[in-house]
Amino acid sequence: MADLSSYDPTGRFTGLAEGYAKYRPSYPAAALDFIVARCGLGPRSRLVDVGCGTGISTRLFAERGIQVVGIEPNDEMRRQAEFTIGLPEIPAPAYRKGSAEETGLPDASADAVLAAQAFHWFAVEPALCEFRRILRPGGWLILVWNEREESDPCTADYGRVVRSVPDAAAVEVPRGRAGEVLLTSPLFVDAGRFPFANGQTLDEAGLLGRAFSASYAPREPAAAQAFASALQDVFARWQRDGVVTIRYETSVYLARAPA
Repeated sequence: MADLSSYDPTGRFTGLAEGYAKYRPSYPAAALDFIVARCGLGPRSRLVDVGCGTGISTRLFAERGIQVVGIEPNDEMRRQAEFTIGLPEIPAPAYRKGSAEETGLPDASADAVLAAQAFHWFAVEPALCEFRRILRPGGWLILVWNEREESDPCTADYGRVVRSVPDAAAVEVPRGRAGEVLLTSPLFVDAGRFPFANGQTLDEAGLLGRAFSASYAPREPAAAQAFASALQDVFARWQRDGVVTIRYETSVYLARAPA
């Protein structure tokens, strides 16, 4: 499987942290609860969220009473995660600099490793070897993606505009297949994929913010203006009561380190 590790996965998100934190979709509660139950996670569990970005998934698992360490190589994204205040009654996740290929964590120190909307940026085999190294025997590897559900016409229209950006297909095509490698990896057992419905309701500013939070969104002024105008046309066609809903299928891939 082709990965995107040669596309500067650390540097390309510089300048996007605030928009990423504000406009990226979350993950459905049903998927999170399924992961917690299937992987047997609880207050004594340690989950390592690799490529955690601004901490969207990190905080969601911390809110479920799990000890979470977020690993993020981009300094700006990691600072955004550190400065985002979660629920006061929940211990804040710990964040540290590191990469999927070199987390800097000890052997067998995690009950679960998570990569949410991130694994496609990793060098696949080195990352899988690193995850296996830091997982305890029987620990779980969890890969999660939100992928647009373009059977929905509004979402399809939005996707058409996004794919008009030259770099979009280079990122989206391998991303959509990235989790399949876990299903056949000899490093893990009991692998499976589990889909969940998800959606994000946005006003016009939110729709533009969501699109421009992508690493491939145009930044040159004329191209950015054309991109924004096309997105505004999508919003005008599909909005009801001032909002649109972008539909996603959330894919959860799970596999276990041999006991």
